[in-house]
Amino acid sequence: MKILITGASGFIGSFIVEEALERGMETWAAVRPSSSRRYLSDARINFIELDFSSAEKLQEQLRGHEFDYVVHAAGVTKCLHKSDFFHVNTEGTKNLVNAIIALQMPIRRFVYLSSLSIFGAIREQQPYREITEHDVPKPNTAYGQSKLEAERYLDSIGNNFPYIVLRPTGVYGPRERDYFLMVKSIKEHTDFSVGFRRQDITFVYVKDVVQAVFLSLDHGMSGRKYFLSDGQVYRSATFSNYVHEELGRPWWIRIKAPLWLLRIVTFAGERIGRATGRMTALNDDKYNILKQRNWRCDIEPAMDELGYHPHYTLREGVKEAVQWYRNNGWL
Repeated sequence: MKILITGASGFIGSFIVEEALERGMETWAAVRPSSSRRYLSDARINFIELDFSSAEKLQEQLRGHEFDYVVHAAGVTKCLHKSDFFHVNTEGTKNLVNAIIALQMPIRRFVYLSSLSIFGAIREQQPYREITEHDVPKPNTAYGQSKLEAERYLDSIGNNFPYIVLRPTGVYGPRERDYFLMVKSIKEHTDFSVGFRRQDITFVYVKDVVQAVFLSLDHGMSGRKYFLSDGQVYRSATFSNYVHEELGRPWWIRIKAPLWLLRIVTFAGERIGRATGRMTALNDDKYNILKQRNWRCDIEPAMDELGYHPHYTLREGVKEAVQWYRNNGWL
């Protein structure tokens, strides 16, 4: 079986590549000329450079190839300009799909990595309820909107294109940098959170996302969309508590700031980033993400239809991730 993985040099994509190799698949990693290949050192990997800015360019680059499976994990989560989210996440997905269709490539399955963020801050009346596939998406970030528009394009194609959409909640694990900033902050004795109203958070370990990808190739029904989490709901401090334990319980100061203060910081961060040309983690999108109080989601369809069963609890995943950060000199 021949598989193409886009975003192969990224956090999730690199783990998908490793699993494909483990399964003995002919594995093709789509990269950019500037992409780091730090986690793509296995000699069995075949590389292909793809330009997602143009369906015509993609046709030329893909011509002569026939893939059984395509996993589209390429995308951006932080951008200087909101239009960049749509250029990469939405238009890039459209161009890839259009190229595959134009080449009449007989793929068996196209798996698209979307996000729970497409739903934004819904179901936030207490008691919080799970977001389900029957809810209407209302993204409150440019990232979420760009992912939703890509999903809608896939929906518009019809039954002739065999796609499946995965919507993971917050993905963490080795090689991931955003949650790592929290780990680093705790190591440096500060834990920071925002908002005083109860927050229900969900997580999914990267290897469980990979599990769902390959289950989708085998068992997923075309056109279906599946939420992914570890099946548990956590309070906002739980992740920090587990990290604190794994770091040996260093002394720390726990700061809980009001949302209005976060809004000032992220507003300033967004404008400074644009002025300097340097992306910052504290931006307008980040404000909407951090203020969201309900991240519950229904994974029963993934369990029933895919056979998805999370292997990692948050405590187990944090333990493995922190150990990786140590072993690789990040801490």
